[in-house]
Amino acid sequence: MSENDTSNSLGKLFIWFAWLIVIALLVFFFQDMLENQWNPNSKPDIYLSNQGKAEVHLEQNRHGHYVVNGTINQQPVTFLLDTGATQVSIPAHIAENLNLTSQGSHRVSTANGSITVYQTSLDQLSIGNIILHNVGANINPAMKTNEILLGMSALKRVEFRQTGKTLILTEQ
Repeated sequence: MSENDTSNSLGKLFIWFAWLIVIALLVFFFQDMLENQWNPNSKPDIYLSNQGKAEVHLEQNRHGHYVVNGTINQQPVTFLLDTGATQVSIPAHIAENLNLTSQGSHRVSTANGSITVYQTSLDQLSIGNIILHNVGANINPAMKTNEILLGMSALKRVEFRQTGKTLILTEQ
């Protein structure tokens, strides 16, 4: 093999390596962009209202939903606000990671039919600077998503109003 052949092979190797780096960077960039489109509230904007109450401003995602990062019992989670859900509804695999315990079961009607869920209570639920204590919730074994439905058992304890594509939550 001549020196020219070695140089050509080495040059081709570096070109392939450069393309792989460019592709990896594009994937990294676009993955972050797609995540931000799904959850534009990964770090929600927090304020104090004129009355000194905690307030969180949420932006709609590109599908018109409000998705926000928060915590349950000081563990990070992602919520999908759902005013049609009576309770906070937690997928079973997330409830297991949060070490939530069942306090009995009952049947509920969902958009996908009637299922058995397991009652639980959340010591603490927070979104930004709004902190709720002793929130009723259901552990839902039928849910396969990674988002927790933030239902009315939590939302009835905050004031909320929508202005354009912004939802403003204020502690009561």
